[in-house]
Amino acid sequence: MVGRTLLDRVRLMLFGDRERKGMIALLILYLVLADIAFMYLTPFLYMLSTMFKTTADLLDPTVKWIPSAFQSDNLKLAWQGLRFPEALQNSLIIAGLSAVGQVVFCSIAGYAFARLKFPGKNILFALLVFSFLIPPQTLIIPLYVLFKNLGLLGTHWGVILPAMLGHGIRGALFVIIFRQFFMTLPRELEDAALIDGAGPFRVYWRVMIPLAKPAILVVFLFSFVWHWNETFVTGMMLGGKDLPLSLSLFNLNKVLSGLYPDAEAGFDLNETIRMAASFLIIMPPLLVYMLAQRWFVEGVERTGLVE
Repeated sequence: MVGRTLLDRVRLMLFGDRERKGMIALLILYLVLADIAFMYLTPFLYMLSTMFKTTADLLDPTVKWIPSAFQSDNLKLAWQGLRFPEALQNSLIIAGLSAVGQVVFCSIAGYAFARLKFPGKNILFALLVFSFLIPPQTLIIPLYVLFKNLGLLGTHWGVILPAMLGHGIRGALFVIIFRQFFMTLPRELEDAALIDGAGPFRVYWRVMIPLAKPAILVVFLFSFVWHWNETFVTGMMLGGKDLPLSLSLFNLNKVLSGLYPDAEAGFDLNETIRMAASFLIIMPPLLVYMLAQRWFVEGVERTGLVE
């Protein structure tokens, strides 16, 4: 009897039960999480290591992760090559205004699909889902011709205006996120507001939006990061003017060669400066995510993205 009780305790400790996981399950879980963390952190740690190396360290096979001498000038050169203050301002304008525009107009569309009744609602939503599957490369020529006729090429509005109209990068996905979130809210809240004489827009503004903070945060962060990193549509619309950080990286060598024409070593193959520039580019959205991480995870859970 004692041996059987001891055996049950060992089995419970190793395999667990419905209420808690056993040591084997926890070990497997931690191994999977450590593996995923390793895959994501290794490129970032490589970037941090390389940005402080010298060109000699790159050519030395004995230097792996720790530089023989920390070269802080790489950050200075990357700052100059990116024209960081101007490029950062352009990135903030494009990503920030696009994210705000998509939050406003995609939430309106999501509320309409979730709560309102109008002719062709299901057909329009099916077309919305279908538009999410269309690659942006197939639409770039009509968009280019349209904005050329509107005189918006070479300006930020060529990228911001579609987002302001609820389109932009992944606009259909954001409408779906808001629709799914609004569908989870109790119908009684809306009915009470309608009984008090509120119209659809007032219900949306006074009742739905205050409750939709998790969805708003998720959509804003997704939109901000995607517009921050986007290069294809932005490059076509801007045409080399007022470039954000994501596009300034392509001109890094050209700018540095113009600033230092008498440099002994060229900048074309200098990976250390490229890594320093990449670090400067990813730091702003990384800081934004770090500050909003707790609310972002809560928002993902409440909007149904994990289902």
